[in-house]
Formats: sequence, C-alpha cells, structure tokens
Amino acid sequence: MGRKPTGRPTSFDIAYAAGVSQPTVSRALRGDRSVSEKTREKIKQIARDLNYTVDKNASSLRSQRSNTIALLFFEDPTPDESMINPFFLAMLGSITKATADEGLDLLISFQRMEDDWHVRYQDSHRADGLILLGYGDYTQYRERMDQLSRQGTHVARWGSVSSDSSGVTVGTDNVQAGRLAGEHLVEQGRRKIAFLGHADEHYPEFNGRYRGMVSALADAGIEADEGLQFDALTTEEEGFSAARSLLESGKEFDAIFAASDLIAIGAMRALAEAGRSVPEDVAIVGFDDIPAASMTTPPLTTVMQDIKRAGQVLVEALLAQIEGRDLPPRKLPGKLIVRGSSVTP
Repeated sequence: MGRKPTGRPTSFDIAYAAGVSQPTVSRALRGDRSVSEKTREKIKQIARDLNYTVDKNASSLRSQRSNTIALLFFEDPTPDESMINPFFLAMLGSITKATADEGLDLLISFQRMEDDWHVRYQDSHRADGLILLGYGDYTQYRERMDQLSRQGTHVARWGSVSSDSSGVTVGTDNVQAGRLAGEHLVEQGRRKIAFLGHADEHYPEFNGRYRGMVSALADAGIEADEGLQFDALTTEEEGFSAARSLLESGKEFDAIFAASDLIAIGAMRALAEAGRSVPEDVAIVGFDDIPAASMTTPPLTTVMQDIKRAGQVLVEALLAQIEGRDLPPRKLPGKLIVRGSSVTP
C-alpha cells in the first residue's frame, strides 16, 4: 500500500505511512465521507506531521474544481453601517475553520438580494458552491433559491428547514427552541407572554419560534393571546418600536419572548423608559445569544444557536452536494441560556 517516502512529502508518502492507497488519501484530505472518520483523522494527522500541503493548482486541474467556496452575506438592517446581522458575523469563524480543515479557500462577499449575485460565483467558476447567510423576506428569497436550484447551482444556506426548502438547508429547530423559551417563562410563573417578531410565512424562522412558544403555553393549559404578538425585524429600533406598541395597546403582559436578541435589547430600552422593571415587572427572553446579550442590564436570558456546529454542518452539506452525495436538511437544537432578565432574584 503506497511507496517509501523520499524528498518532499507527497500524498504517496502519506499513503505509505497510513497503510492505505493514494486515492484514499486524496479522498480523506478532501473530507470525502466515503472514508471513515477514524481513517480521515489518521491521514490528516500524518499530513500535518509531514508538513504536507495540497498542490491546489494540480488538484483543480484534475477535478475541474476551483477548491473555493463563496460565503455570501446578505444586506440586513443594523444600527451601524455594517448591514450584517451580528449573529452571522459570529458564525463566520466556524465556517472559516471548517473550510480550512477541508483544505478549501473561502471567498467572502456582501450582497444585495436584488443583485444577480450568483452569476459572479459558480456561473463564472470562481467558486464550486455558495453558502448563503441572511435573506430577509423569505417569500422573495425563495424565488431566487428556486432559480439557483433549476440552474444546478450548489447551495447550502442557513435558515428555516422545511420540506419545500430549496438547496441544502441547515438551521436551528426553531419550534423546539421556541418551546424552551415558553416553558422557561411558564416555570417562572408568567402567564401573559408577548411575542415580538413577525410570525408569518414571510419570516419562517420567527414563525417557528412563535409556534413553539404557543405550544408550550398550550401544554401548560394557557391560551396564547394573539393580540400580544407584535411584528418586528431583527434590529434594536424595531424591538423598541414593537415594545412601545405593546405598551400603548393597554394589554396586560408579564413577559416578552423576542424573536432575536437585538429585538429584546430594544424592548428592554422601551420598558425602562416606561418605568417597567426587568425582570420584576416583565421577564424577557431573547434568541441567538449574540455577545451583547450577556452585557445588558440585567443580562439577557436567550436561546443559543449552535454557531460552531452550524459552520461545520454548512460546509459539510455544501461539499456533499458538490460531490454528488445526498444529504438531508439538518436541524440543530437550541439551548436555553438563563440569565437575570427572566429570573426574579
């Protein structure tokens, strides 16, 4: 199996040391799941020990691939000029690491949904596939996704996982995560729980979180009040405005489940201006666990999305599609992080 190592390390040298064939080494270094995880890790460790690096030009010529993945951030309303949701920025590190582990280059770009962004990447052979983060109104985004699917473009996206999703989709199990928030607030004795965030087909992730909360309330014998749902997108200003509308409605409420941490932070500001204390008067739970969540006063209870695993699975899903392997959509569980905004001292 292989030949004795000589001179500059090659894939044949790794094959000799690992006791496998050279094609097995090539597949393992590409992250091909047809090679067992144990063998892949053994081969990668030998490659590191030998200071072996892949000749990407030769590899690309053989495979007709660029060995590059494009990561596209889409415009999202933010209080600063970045126009990138901080949750997606936090995911960038795990995606970068996952692509590096697979020996791939990562091309990062910022896009507007109305642009013909797909043309500049796979269609021009700049990238073998696309990872998409952020999309706004899903009813508009879905049309573009269907177009990419018809063209045969390799796409993995973060978002709502459903049976009609186009491309390979990875996302949090939003219904399960919404249940965690609802169950926690009920355990704290809260009964009149408001939801801040859109809860319709235009924003399916928010809708899933709302449905999960409603399900948790129903299990506790509590009927959710539809009049306590107020639309909001993922910004502090939207959260502030939605909370002001909630306060001005005159409806009684003792808790808020916000569809994102930014919405929750804006709501906390509106409550403070109205003289409502958190959590004594109103308990608050957010969603995402962005860095700012632990720095609010009081610190924000939130549902954490598994950012590290998300990046790994997105890259795995895209590679599977590029290599012609079927991989079903993946739902990752959320985790409730309890802090001071929902628990009375």
